[in-house]
Amino acid sequence: MEIHTTIELGVIGGSGLYQFDGLEQIQQLELTTPFGIPSSPVTVGSIGDISVGFIARHGLGHTLTPSEINYRANIYALKMLGARKVVSISACGSLREDYAPGNLVVPNQLFDFTKGRKTSFFGENFVAHIGVAEPFCPQFSKEVFSAIQSVEPSVKFGGTAITIEGPRFSTKAESQLYRMWGLDLIGMTTAPEAFLAKEAELCYTVIFHVTDYDVWHQTEEPVSVEQVFQNIKKNVELTQHAIKSLAENFNPRQDCDCPHALEHSFTTAKNAIPDEAYQRLKLFVDKYHIKT
Repeated sequence: MEIHTTIELGVIGGSGLYQFDGLEQIQQLELTTPFGIPSSPVTVGSIGDISVGFIARHGLGHTLTPSEINYRANIYALKMLGARKVVSISACGSLREDYAPGNLVVPNQLFDFTKGRKTSFFGENFVAHIGVAEPFCPQFSKEVFSAIQSVEPSVKFGGTAITIEGPRFSTKAESQLYRMWGLDLIGMTTAPEAFLAKEAELCYTVIFHVTDYDVWHQTEEPVSVEQVFQNIKKNVELTQHAIKSLAENFNPRQDCDCPHALEHSFTTAKNAIPDEAYQRLKLFVDKYHIKT
């Protein structure tokens, strides 16, 4: 597919964020990727001089469970449009007292506890093993944290997030175990999104808005859909202001290792890569001259 529109910043909106107000010169792009169709049309527009592409992770009207999301198509579509950096917005539960409902948090580590999701673009006769010791781009995470601070000084930085399969919430036994493991936040969508962004050599980070204390807290009500969406509603406008602040001070340069994340990851011999597999991944690997 020939693309005539390019973006610099990708935004993936989670529960409660299905459209992005404040974009100018808007157009809706219906894209198809080698990995299927993204969760929603990509809304492309501008904030000042920065071009932005927005995807509603759960689909317009929230029609997709966390397990049904085509994470690969979402990341591929943003890469296809030219994005260098992607910020994800996600609702989450807190596993610690001081990360309270209503707080915004930029985490710095990730624990994948999902089952059966497509966690890589590679496979089917083209193998790569990418390093994800830092699942979130440290430099971009700091940029995003600073942007949020300009509109919400109480934003928190750091913490390990666990991604569970969902769509159900945790049992009390599970929630207590996650706390024993030293985990801080719990959600349903950051994995494999972060890993796929790394393979796409994008700078990726996430803004969590804390909606609840999961089910471990002794004095708070257990998490419920009603509670989650009440708290999401309070934070959506704040999150959008933070993204606007990020765009207004956006640095398109990738001053980090993210643009070279695939460089030493390929293990399949060049002459053993089928052309079909190569074409599927050409967007990511062509610069490494694997087939030349």
